Amino acid sequence: MENKVNKQHPEKDIAPLLWGQMINEYALNQVQVAQLERYLDLLIEWNQKFNLTAITDPSLIVQHHFQDSLALSHFIDFSKIRTVADIGTGAGFPGLPLKILFPHLVMILIEVNSKKRSFLEHVVNVLRLTNVIIYPYDWRTFLRMTDYKIDYFFARASLQPEELIRIFKPASPYRDAIMIYWASQQWVPQKNETSFIEKKESYSIGSVPRKYIFFRQGSIDKSMKTIR
Repeated sequence: MENKVNKQHPEKDIAPLLWGQMINEYALNQVQVAQLERYLDLLIEWNQKFNLTAITDPSLIVQHHFQDSLALSHFIDFSKIRTVADIGTGAGFPGLPLKILFPHLVMILIEVNSKKRSFLEHVVNVLRLTNVIIYPYDWRTFLRMTDYKIDYFFARASLQPEELIRIFKPASPYRDAIMIYWASQQWVPQKNETSFIEKKESYSIGSVPRKYIFFRQGSIDKSMKTIR
C-alpha cells in the first residue's frame, strides 16, 4: 500500500501501517480483525456522545489501546488461563482486545461508570462475544461480594497499586491470584508494595517504554500490617 504523507490528517496514513503490524505480530485471523475494526468504529462513534477515552485519533487508539492491551500476550501463556478480571476497564482496555485475541477466556469487566458499562454491553453484543461478565461494583465491593476462580487480575490506568494490593489480604478470596499492573518506566513502588512484586517485564508502545508489574502474595507477615 502506497503511504503518501497527508499533512492535514497524518493519522490516516499511519493507521493502515499500524493495523498491518498488529495483524502480523499477533497472527490475527479475519474474524478478529473484523471485530477490532468494528470495536474501533464503535469507540469513535460513542466517544462523540460520552467521554470514553481521551484518545480519539485512530492511529493512537490502535497503538495506545489495542497494542498496549495485546502486548501482555508476550509475557503470559494465555492458553493455560481460564478466567481473568479487568479492574476499572473503562472502554474495555485491556480486557476486550485480549478477549478477542483469546476467545476461550472468561472475561470479567469491572466498571462502576454506567455510561461506560452501556458501551461495553453494546460492544459485546455487536461483536457477539461470549463469556463476558460486566460488573458494576467498585474494587472494594467486588472483593467483598464475589468469589470467582480468577487466575489473573489486570489494572491499566485505573487504581493505584496501594489500593490494588487489598486483593492479598488474608480474608480475600483472590489472595492467591496474580495482579498485573500497567506502569510507566519511571514508576517506583511504595514501601508496602515491594514485597508483593514478583517480577517486572519491560516493553514499548511505539517509542514509549513501559513495564508490566506482576504482583503476587508475598511476605504476608511483613506486608499485611501496612494494608489498611
